[in-house]
Amino acid sequence: MTDPLVVFTPSGKRGRVPAGTSVLDAARRLGVDLDSVCGGRGICSKCQVAPGEGAFPKHGVTVAPDALSEFNAVERRYDEKRGLKPGRRLGCQACIQGDVVIDVPPESQVHKQVVRKAASDRAITLDPATRLHFVTVEEPDMDAPSGDLERLRAALKAQWDLDGLSVPLPVLQGLQPALRKGGWEVTVAVNHDTGSIAAIWPGLRTAAPLGLAVDLGSTTIAAHLCDLGTGAVLASGGIMNPQIRFGEDLMSRVSYAMMNANGATEMTAAVRTALGALAAELAAEAGIAPADIVETVIVCNPVMHHLLIGVDPVELGQAPFALATSDALPLEASDLGLDALAPGARAYLLPCIAGHVGADAAAVALSEAPDQADEMTLIVDVGTNAEILLGNRDGLLACSSPTGPAFEGAQISSGQRAAPGAIERVEIDPVTKTPRFRVIGSDIWSDDPAFDAEVTGICGSGIIEAVAEMRLAGLLDAGGLIGSAEQTGTERCIAEGRTHSYLLWEDGDRRILVTQGDVRAIQLAKSALYAGARLLMDEAGVDSVDRVTLAGAFGAHISPKHAMVLGMIPDADLTKVGSAGNAAGHGARMALCDRGLRTRIEGLVRRIQKVETAVAPRFQEHFVAANAIPHATAPFPHLGPLPQVSFNQASGGRRRRRG
Repeated sequence: MTDPLVVFTPSGKRGRVPAGTSVLDAARRLGVDLDSVCGGRGICSKCQVAPGEGAFPKHGVTVAPDALSEFNAVERRYDEKRGLKPGRRLGCQACIQGDVVIDVPPESQVHKQVVRKAASDRAITLDPATRLHFVTVEEPDMDAPSGDLERLRAALKAQWDLDGLSVPLPVLQGLQPALRKGGWEVTVAVNHDTGSIAAIWPGLRTAAPLGLAVDLGSTTIAAHLCDLGTGAVLASGGIMNPQIRFGEDLMSRVSYAMMNANGATEMTAAVRTALGALAAELAAEAGIAPADIVETVIVCNPVMHHLLIGVDPVELGQAPFALATSDALPLEASDLGLDALAPGARAYLLPCIAGHVGADAAAVALSEAPDQADEMTLIVDVGTNAEILLGNRDGLLACSSPTGPAFEGAQISSGQRAAPGAIERVEIDPVTKTPRFRVIGSDIWSDDPAFDAEVTGICGSGIIEAVAEMRLAGLLDAGGLIGSAEQTGTERCIAEGRTHSYLLWEDGDRRILVTQGDVRAIQLAKSALYAGARLLMDEAGVDSVDRVTLAGAFGAHISPKHAMVLGMIPDADLTKVGSAGNAAGHGARMALCDRGLRTRIEGLVRRIQKVETAVAPRFQEHFVAANAIPHATAPFPHLGPLPQVSFNQASGGRRRRRG
């Protein structure tokens, strides 16, 4: 009988373990980052996990209700004494009985996720939609009976020329206490875009209203809490998107919704809960109440967009990839489950560009303004689903390309997401073939005698640099094959079956290798990225670009040189290749602080030409040619010559497998 298969998310690590193995022991066997302080006695609760149930097409697993052992006495006692969140199990007590997908939540990870999406320090224009208005309201009079709301409206009309404002029920419910506490003087937060009242405070409120700019990504959720009076960022933070447990990439989440009756509802609930938790966390950091947040602007890709608003994304999983709506959406924040914000807080979702080019790409266009540039500009927002913009003031084109999660450390043998201890920078001496590296959390390189950081794995930027450095050092040929020790002149190239791996680091029994499978995963991801960019260049009728901008939290940490060595991006002058950081988050912040930019982006999106890679005849052709490193046919003059090595059958005696 085959041993059960266990898949851990978000790491993506998988393997078979004997039936009856505890989740904690399985995690240790597979090198999964699962905490435990009490040694598996069910006391510390550090090893809490969230098992999935149902079909997971992405992982090739269907999880039965009895995939884990039933709650035992230790778990029941812990739940009674301290409480377990719904759906959680203790990893040291739950035993694996069948194929299962298990999510390790952030609080159960030893090495906490680093969501690197800091706020930009670029200037922000201030013209917020929500503003404060102090009014004095007439007291009730027996001789002229009228409601408090009617007298508030009369005061707003007389003192501010504001007429016809809508008042959400939660705002109305707090009106009378506010009027009496303030001695018939109150401060009213009015959203001038929607003509609605967001909040009412007793007396004169001098502090500016607050807003939340959110970049809702498929892997991470980042947000900036902003002072709408100054545009200043009071707090920034990010968390993992909990939907990862339903699938690492967008199409696997669409598949989950298709295969499970309540799949879309589950994912909607998960992301809304996470948004609320992030808002509360940032409010606490800034020392304010969440109820002081009167507005939020959210940008996201189309699948995240639909799941956030509670629309089943099934149509986005099949041609013609129809959106329920591509328009900007002005909503009540409570519609999205953000009930802790101001009682009448508003949410604004930027417009989507196309079926797989979302509001996050629109925010990038707003932030980087390629439509106002003379140079032919290529902007790539790198993620599990890369979104690409190309153009200048003469016109813009856009597409998306399914790069998958390899760039974020998933599907890599020693891969992990960005967290302390993860290798993020790599250099390989082209003569000695010896590597050195840096890990997140330390500025010291590994060849420095003072280096004492714990090494836990390799993240996306690290694997990109490692593969590119292997190509530069002659350890990897243009086809992506790793040479043998004899061919490369280094014992670090280790035979593993019919292929070879490169030893990046070892400490006793622990090793971090770059395997042939790792190289292949990076080849597939970078080929999709390049093919999307090349397709837009074809549509624009150009063979080169003047400027390349790498956007997104991950794009901010990619070395332009290494990206070009891999062939992730077309050839360009390296001085014209740069990072925009979290451009989508900055675009959200711009739209939060300047209501006029909402009109601008809504108009621009209608003018962008959309290109669908899934049905473009030349996409596959470009994809195949881009499998070579850097490319099979396209010249890369700005790189200079690369080592001319070949490790195929002719030079190494091994038959090259077709991939």
